[in-house]
Amino acid sequence: MGDQASEPIRPKGQEAQAPEGAGHRDRLRRKFLNGGLSAFLDHEIVELLLTLGTPRRDCKRPAREALREFKTFGGVLEARPEDLQRIPGIGERNVFGLKLIHEVSRRFLKDKMMSRPVCHSSQEVYDYLCHALRDLKKERFKVIFLDPKNQVIEEKTLFEGTVDSSAVYPREVIRDALRYEASALIFAHNHPSGDPEPSLCDREVTRDLVFAARVVQIKVLDHIIIGSNRYFSFADQGLIDDYDLMFNGFPR
Repeated sequence: MGDQASEPIRPKGQEAQAPEGAGHRDRLRRKFLNGGLSAFLDHEIVELLLTLGTPRRDCKRPAREALREFKTFGGVLEARPEDLQRIPGIGERNVFGLKLIHEVSRRFLKDKMMSRPVCHSSQEVYDYLCHALRDLKKERFKVIFLDPKNQVIEEKTLFEGTVDSSAVYPREVIRDALRYEASALIFAHNHPSGDPEPSLCDREVTRDLVFAARVVQIKVLDHIIIGSNRYFSFADQGLIDDYDLMFNGFPR
């Protein structure tokens, strides 16, 4: 009997106290298991993720502070670990939980995309990339390389910063396309302002990329600009076809 751990002695009639906030966390977990995240507010999602690192402490206040600091749920996931830990109540274990969930979701979406054709619609491409691009503070330009069956060969970030003719070099895009033996390309970049409407520069860069790809007989399927919960598709608006027609009209 001496080897068994003994329970602390409590006054008669006094029961063990649940950890602070345990009932609230249990309600959040049941809410998620019963209906997923659709009924959750952003601060509740962050709170639920923080409890993975500190299951016995109330995470409501640090969750709200994190959203105030980083503006959106995606902004919290994209934040640097050192910035997250400046918020009272968020420590290394919380950051580990947030970053693990972020990377697992990105890996899942990429694997899902790599396993089937993605160019059925611009919505499919947006669903895959919005998580990675939507809340970034700088523009990031991605290229998706596809084979003759429109299966994804690779997805790669080629440029970061303002997307214009001085930053996006068609020769670099085509060099990688030839290296991957791609038959088609999809471009995507984000607008940190949240407005996905293409600028004149976006249109000129897209036209130049379509022309460069056509020279080596590679098809550009789309260029998608990702904003705040919405996107602009050059293909859906007929602009990719317009640039193809412009190229065909040039004397060769």
